[in-house]
Amino acid sequence: MEKAASECLVVDSVQMKIGNIADADLDRLHALSMAVGWPHRAEDWQFLRHVGKGVVALDDIGRILGSVMWFPHADNFATIGMMITSPRLQANGTGRWLMRHALTELKGCNLGLSATRAAHRLYLSLGFEAEKPVYQCQGEVIEPDMQLAMPDGAGLREVHPDDVSLLGELDRKAFGAYRLPVLAESLAHSKGFGLFRNGKLKAFALCRPFGRGHVIGPVVANHDQDAIAVTRPFVAEHAGRFLRLDTRQKEGSFAEFLSRCGMPVFDTVTTMSLGQRWIPEDSAVLEDRSRIYALASQTLG
Repeated sequence: MEKAASECLVVDSVQMKIGNIADADLDRLHALSMAVGWPHRAEDWQFLRHVGKGVVALDDIGRILGSVMWFPHADNFATIGMMITSPRLQANGTGRWLMRHALTELKGCNLGLSATRAAHRLYLSLGFEAEKPVYQCQGEVIEPDMQLAMPDGAGLREVHPDDVSLLGELDRKAFGAYRLPVLAESLAHSKGFGLFRNGKLKAFALCRPFGRGHVIGPVVANHDQDAIAVTRPFVAEHAGRFLRLDTRQKEGSFAEFLSRCGMPVFDTVTTMSLGQRWIPEDSAVLEDRSRIYALASQTLG
């Protein structure tokens, strides 16, 4: 890990200083993500600030020229995201400078992130290792032609804030850390469905407003059939409208379901880690173990 970053940086005659993202102007954060073509609304930035921390790069008149955020999920694990630099400053060291601030704050933690193609080389140079691709599936959705039966012995119902501890325990087994604050904040902005067998939660999905429409995630389940069962109500509800879901499932009935519903793969990013491996190898995943079928977001994992 590199030494701590300085509080100031000069790039192309632009002098920048570090500021706390919690104090940053929300409209200027929104303008930053718009400048690089990211779909985040001001409300999406605010959601992330409620569950994470971060810094921004400010010029001498207070414009925001870069950002990075981190999200501690356990004592020794965090995800990093929203690493953005103004187009005029890309490839000039600003991203590395911001990342060094994040790595200093997270010293001793195992880390995970979703790397865009533009940032992939930077993360490799900082010691991150590639693990798995994430498939960004999106589009104006349609209901699939075939009617999918509810899995045997299962019942579906809406989940509410009072269910957050149930969701948190199932999610912990799949995600690898107990991220209750993220789930609680997500539930406050989401509609959710849970699949139950014999009174026990076996799968769930949340859906909230994001970007151009809505995003489904996280989706946690043991099997494709269960994952489809908790995802399908949102597809039906948003038929004809824009819907997004980020998944590591490349093949199988869940991936086929997404494509059939009008959510083909639009783009990919790469799951990367620093320290302990984040995503178990496929051969190490038990058949009946819960897994992440859809990320909460590329930033949160």
